[in-house]
Amino acid sequence: MGKLILGDCEKILTGDYQKRLNGKVQLILTSPPYPLNRKKSYGNLSGREYKKWFVSLAPLFGELLTPTGSIVIELGNSWIRGRPVQSLLHLECLLGFVKHPKADLRLCQQFICYNPARLPSPAQWVTINKIRATDSFTHLWWIARTDFPKADTTKVQRPYSQAMKTLLRTRSYNNGSRPSQHQISETGFLSDRGGSTPQNLFELERLDLSRDPRLPSVIDFANTSSNDFFLKYCREKKIDPHPARMPAGLAAFFIQMLTEKGDLVLDPFAGTNTTGFIAEDAGRRWLALERDKKYVRQSKIRFKDPDLGHKFAGGRA
Repeated sequence: MGKLILGDCEKILTGDYQKRLNGKVQLILTSPPYPLNRKKSYGNLSGREYKKWFVSLAPLFGELLTPTGSIVIELGNSWIRGRPVQSLLHLECLLGFVKHPKADLRLCQQFICYNPARLPSPAQWVTINKIRATDSFTHLWWIARTDFPKADTTKVQRPYSQAMKTLLRTRSYNNGSRPSQHQISETGFLSDRGGSTPQNLFELERLDLSRDPRLPSVIDFANTSSNDFFLKYCREKKIDPHPARMPAGLAAFFIQMLTEKGDLVLDPFAGTNTTGFIAEDAGRRWLALERDKKYVRQSKIRFKDPDLGHKFAGGRA
């Protein structure tokens, strides 16, 4: 239901594809290169150069969206080179992007992805000098052209807790006034809606092992697991995979919540094309752009997965 194009996203999206795509993309879901202090194999800028480049994308992306379309961007933290001081660059980039005078965008919500499997960084201050804590999360920023973009959280509900299941069965709970001054009605929690509203914190590994996991079902099938098809194949063929892959469960969450079947999803910095793979599985049209031929080849591995079309909750299976 889509295609991956080898090339630079800015050249492609300001060329022939611009007229074809303007006003037709329902979701731009991407994890652009981070503003790291050292060059990585997948390419990245740094400092003021990065900010100028990142902010310049705002009007281009905004024009591609439908009137109810969304942009979801994953941005990691950055540090000042040679110092145990966190940079404000990622926040400056976000503010510059959302407030770009030619883009007319607004920030809908912030999401945080907690992943304790991330390597300790920055290594100098975390593992050697031991004066800073490990960066164990990234931010995902949901941005749109309108205050009311297409969105439906009922598609990404969490399973009810055991306490809530008991409440629904007994139809009894402690109502009345709370110390927070909220008034809890006698019947407000008695409707079974099939699950609870998702939270804006994603736990790729549980923070509290004593409680049952309650991730949305669209996140359950693939997160940081080293045993998914893509990584198994890479190990078997001795392929060095992209070092900064977006967890498939995150892509599934936003594609399910912010789009419907047949909508167009775009990832301008596709890497190994997690976004396109999940969009295909979910019955969405998709376009992925990637400038590194090595990662375009790795994208093909994902589409060899024999379970494609059967993984995604709410997909075509």
